[in-house]
Amino acid sequence: MENPNILIVEDDQEINNLICNALKRENYNVVQAFDGRQALEKYNENCQLVILDLMLPYVDGIEILRKIREKSTLPVIILSAKDEEADKVIGLSMGADDYIIKPFSVRELLARVKAQLRRSADYNNSEVQNSILQYDELKLDTLNYKIFKNDQELSLTKKEFELLKLFLSNPNRVFTKAQIFNSVWENEYLNDDNTVMVHIKRLRNKIEDNSNNPQYIMTVWGIGYKLGE
Repeated sequence: MENPNILIVEDDQEINNLICNALKRENYNVVQAFDGRQALEKYNENCQLVILDLMLPYVDGIEILRKIREKSTLPVIILSAKDEEADKVIGLSMGADDYIIKPFSVRELLARVKAQLRRSADYNNSEVQNSILQYDELKLDTLNYKIFKNDQELSLTKKEFELLKLFLSNPNRVFTKAQIFNSVWENEYLNDDNTVMVHIKRLRNKIEDNSNNPQYIMTVWGIGYKLGE
């Protein structure tokens, strides 16, 4: 397992270096930023945790936190000399995961870093496990928008993917054409049987061994469609 990447955003060079050295001793990969502009330049999807000061030159910590939360749920620990309750509330309500007040204990900071990384890893593992939908030889990866049959990846359009996801998420349910249309197209059903039927046919052509004798998307005559027998 690769060592986590941590971004330190702190304008006090002595404090920044202190944290950096402590994290490196724990074998973390560390990137340092000394103002808000550098933080935005150096932050990327490879970061797994951010230690963030609030009082920064050019761009303040709350704005950086806001921009991070637009793209990611990675752990953010605020490190600040501002110990007013209102500042804590603002930071946490904006999406920070923890708030440490200066002066601080390096040992405590390391313990909180480890705790946040552990929670994040547990959450991500759970999310990955819950993202896989499987039925017989079909496996749907909802996080990465991929579909496999017998471990061979299939090429589906977005609507075909959403159709299959609907059935795999509800293996025992019979769907009317109206329910399928409302769920996949997210529009009010306008008695448009043809749209649903055409997409079901295309999906069958891609996932069935024999689309004329389907084993996955079954027709329930007079009602609609369901998954399997």
